[in-house]
Parts: sequence; structure tokens; C-alpha cells
Amino acid sequence: MSTNIKNQMREVMNLAWQLVKRNGFSMSEALRIAWVNMKLKAQMKSKIVKFYFQKVDGSVREAFGTLNEKMMPETKGDNRKKNDTVQTYFDTEIGEFRCYKKANLLKIA
Repeated sequence: MSTNIKNQMREVMNLAWQLVKRNGFSMSEALRIAWVNMKLKAQMKSKIVKFYFQKVDGSVREAFGTLNEKMMPETKGDNRKKNDTVQTYFDTEIGEFRCYKKANLLKIA
């Protein structure tokens, strides 16, 4: 097994266990959400992706985001703490960085 695949599997399992411990998901549901998050992150690195997530207030948000450096503005060094429970992305409609809770990702369109 290549190192890249091992690292991806490690990241999926870490996220799944985090979802089980913090959000009370079953392991099968946690693995499903972890895989969807990994697929979304991989797609956003190359293009703009349409996806849906549930906001904290309960409403469903449709977002168009990317992690492609060619499509994002330059970022200055920011000393923020890393938060493993959220995924940051560049919202192409608004032109700003946004984030969503990984546990609240519903689907990729």
C-alpha cells in the first residue's frame, strides 16, 4: 500500500472516530460522512464544487467552494489555532473564506 493511500485512510479513520466520540454517530454513519468529507476536499483542490451542509441554526446551505490556490486570493500568515472539527473553504459566490462543521456536511452535488 502506498504512503498516500495509508495517509488518506488514517485521515478518514481519525475523522470517523472524532465523529463517533464528539457527535454520537454510529461508526457506519461516521465513516460515510468522513468519506464524503475526504472526497469533497479532494475535488475542491482542483475545481469549484457545489455542496450542501446544515448550518448551526438548522437551515440547509448551498455552497460553491474551492481550495484551488489559482482561484483564491493570497493569504497572509495567520496565527489561528487549527480546528479539526471544521473545514475551511473559499466561497466563490461571496469571495471570502468560510467554514462548515464536518459533521454537518450533507452531500456533494
